Amino acid sequence: MVSQNIYILGIESSCDDTAAAVLCNGKIKSNIVATQKIHEEYGGVVPELASRAHQQNIVPVIDQAIKKAGITKEDLTAIAFTRGPGLMGSLLVGTSFAKSMAMALQIPLIEVNHMQAHLLAHFIEEENFEKPNFPFLGLTISGGHTQIVKITDFFEMEVIGETLDDAVGEAYDKCGKMLNLPYPGGPLIDRYAQDGDPKAFVFAKPNVKNLDFSFSGLKTSVLYFIQKQEKLNPNFVEENLKDLCASFQFTVVKILMDKLKKAVKQTGIKEIAIGGGVSANSGIRKALTEAQSKFGWKTYIPKFEYTTDNAAMIAIVGHYKYLDKQFVDASITAKARYSL
Repeated sequence: MVSQNIYILGIESSCDDTAAAVLCNGKIKSNIVATQKIHEEYGGVVPELASRAHQQNIVPVIDQAIKKAGITKEDLTAIAFTRGPGLMGSLLVGTSFAKSMAMALQIPLIEVNHMQAHLLAHFIEEENFEKPNFPFLGLTISGGHTQIVKITDFFEMEVIGETLDDAVGEAYDKCGKMLNLPYPGGPLIDRYAQDGDPKAFVFAKPNVKNLDFSFSGLKTSVLYFIQKQEKLNPNFVEENLKDLCASFQFTVVKILMDKLKKAVKQTGIKEIAIGGGVSANSGIRKALTEAQSKFGWKTYIPKFEYTTDNAAMIAIVGHYKYLDKQFVDASITAKARYSL
């Protein structure tokens, strides 16, 4: 009897994590991520070093994902890969490998938009995890993106609000630098914020029309405030670190939640799902959880392993695209800028 199982191999290489995952009928069989530590000493991702590290990592990571799934490469039904957006050098490694492997195995090739994958990660088959109902609003928050997306269907998405300058994750890391925290500063700000007073200091909230975001004004506000205080007390940051982190995080969460409230009012959609690396942030998770009882929303928060860049989210989009027969051929190219 012919097996009805659909095995999708997902490959993700958009930034500095090399990831591979195998899904069987939408369920996780393996989800492997190789994180590149080399960027920490530079205080940010160095594109050339990232693509070299992907070249070293991609074969062992894919090999491990297939072995952990308990299958052979010949069992694979299709290969899904991140086409973009991301760093061109990094994307090329994943794209080239996926094309070659699909060609060698003579199986379908599926291209995936990284931002779409963050939002559809909620559809990975997991016990005790509810899936959003269409239509829902997606908030993608990461180092490179901040968007509010209206999602009507798996393949019908409309960006209704986005950042005009810095992404929220970028603002976190830049603020972390101002507070003398090691890179990446975002998770550390979140950690210190939990023991600080969120009302200790007031930072500027940009007044941006519609559903768009801006974080450059907030970043400047923090910088000028710190510079002013350090003239009076050189140890100001060190002595007030927890309160500074809590006040910054409070402001960011307020900006995000105000825009979400506006989006709910405009669209009438009360189902909200978050995705992207910053959705691991405890302040944002708490605010969204509280919004359920406060505003009558239904909120969906992904598991931590599906928030940062991972291949399981690429594979789940691959699964639905496979069912829809959305395949590409070997002429496909990576796209550093790739809008939804």
